[in-house]
Amino acid sequence: MLPRWSRAVTQLSRLGSQHNLNLKNEFYVISRQSYGRAAAAVAPDVEKQPVVNLDKLFWSKPCSLALAPDSPLRIEEPQYAGFKHAILRLMLFYSKQSTSIRGANVVYNRIISQVDKPAIYEVFNLEKTFKTTFSLLVLHMWLCLRRLKEDGKEGVEFGQYIYETYNHDVELRVSKAGVNLLLTKWMKDLEKIFYGNIVAYDAAVLPEARQDELQNVIWRNVFSDDGSSQPNGDASRAVRAMARYIRREVSCLSLTDKEAMFSGNFMFTSLKGEKPKSETSI
Repeated sequence: MLPRWSRAVTQLSRLGSQHNLNLKNEFYVISRQSYGRAAAAVAPDVEKQPVVNLDKLFWSKPCSLALAPDSPLRIEEPQYAGFKHAILRLMLFYSKQSTSIRGANVVYNRIISQVDKPAIYEVFNLEKTFKTTFSLLVLHMWLCLRRLKEDGKEGVEFGQYIYETYNHDVELRVSKAGVNLLLTKWMKDLEKIFYGNIVAYDAAVLPEARQDELQNVIWRNVFSDDGSSQPNGDASRAVRAMARYIRREVSCLSLTDKEAMFSGNFMFTSLKGEKPKSETSI
């Protein structure tokens, strides 16, 4: 397996602020070219819902996202005994690599479950297009990969398996969007966008980052069509709410134990059931 994400973690951590700016500029050039074509190919499929009071959302105290031991949403490793267990062991079913691949698939399914459901588009008043879906997919990939880096080399290696699963899924999504020619070029462009996003989000949550840096990155990466205009009115409230959501998920994932992260037995905060500030304890 080609450890692209593993190498990139090391390389990106050494980037200076000027190189970071160059990557982000390149990201916007690519996104204007690539997203525009794909957005035209995918029709919105989310019905408009009443606008929620975004100013009151995502103020609750962070907590672990790990699923309870008796949760019906848990995915447990299959347990076999006797002859079948022996055969599977010979086939390396229980090897570290096989176990990691199964865990990575579960983690990625948690990501796409959050990104593909209507709730995230309804809460943040987003139109479901290739651009927004891909941007949200990369955002939640970053949340997981950032958390896994807290577990050192083992977390980075596990993140590589998730990245490979993500890469395969994105290729399928691009094909589904109607791009069958020049697929390799598309994937290279989207890979640059992915790493540009990773750099921008990492920089935006640093202690020394400007207070509004995360909001600016969210606006450019998720909401803005051209990456240059400024949000106002409802758009500003949605961007601020997403910034709170991201910061809260970062904290929640840091409170989520290693076993839950490596097995995929965690769930992102449910957006459909998110309660206003007045109904939560802080």
